[in-house]
Amino acid sequence: NGTRLAITTDSFVVRPIRFPGGSIGELAVNGTVNDLAVSGARPMALSLSLVLEEGLPADELRAEVEAAARAAEAAGVEVVTGDTKVVERGHADRMYACTTGIGVLDPRAELSTSALEPGDRVLVSGPIGEHGTAIMLARGEFDLEAEIESDTRPLWPAVDALLEEAGPSLRCMRDATRGGVASALNELARASGVAVLANEAAVPVKPPVAGAAELLGIDPMYVANEGKLVAFVGPDGADAALEALRSVDGCGEAAEIGEVKTEPPGMVLVDTAFGGRRVMDLLAGDPLPRIC
Repeated sequence: NGTRLAITTDSFVVRPIRFPGGSIGELAVNGTVNDLAVSGARPMALSLSLVLEEGLPADELRAEVEAAARAAEAAGVEVVTGDTKVVERGHADRMYACTTGIGVLDPRAELSTSALEPGDRVLVSGPIGEHGTAIMLARGEFDLEAEIESDTRPLWPAVDALLEEAGPSLRCMRDATRGGVASALNELARASGVAVLANEAAVPVKPPVAGAAELLGIDPMYVANEGKLVAFVGPDGADAALEALRSVDGCGEAAEIGEVKTEPPGMVLVDTAFGGRRVMDLLAGDPLPRIC
């Protein structure tokens, strides 16, 4: 009947499977519904297949199924089908999760990765780098302690607020997962043939995340998130869009972090906190593997 659908598929191989603020079951649901949401689609249903390592305790499996169920309920979706496979010990790192999600494209959404225009503003829905940093600390590979939890959450409420308030001024969105905000900015700048100028001082980063990143020599802009989006909004709707974002639970620290420019096309530049300007390129390799 003219309904437009969106479909996405993903795999989750996080280590450890349980971490501060979440677990692989919750992550699988939120990661999938968020891919749909930032495409302008209201998530409706998903499949969930689990690859289990031989010897995985039944209590751990039950905990992840229950975590996925709670996350699905919170996101307003149903898990409608799935599968389970068991592989030999040492071949799956406890558990892998594979998902496919289906959503209904919202009629208010006219989004395109090639729609960015000079003058558009760049918004981020909250402090960045929490998920990747939480995973890193949970592994115990570094002698660091900090109260940091993953930001995993469904993004449809934030997207719904943006669509309602910004309307056609909303050009494009991206969930800043692997590669972080920096990779999202680079991908969209290249797709639209524009430049993006980010203001480092305006980017929200919680002090424990900033401290851990500084000690390890990692830029928080490249660290993965699982509950943050980047939105490009026309200048006429940017202020209203930012206020709408801040009214959503979990997005109270949303911020405007940059602007779309003309030159140099396809590149991201950063005005640093020290008054200089540098190029922020696509991430080469991954400083924090197995995080989502």
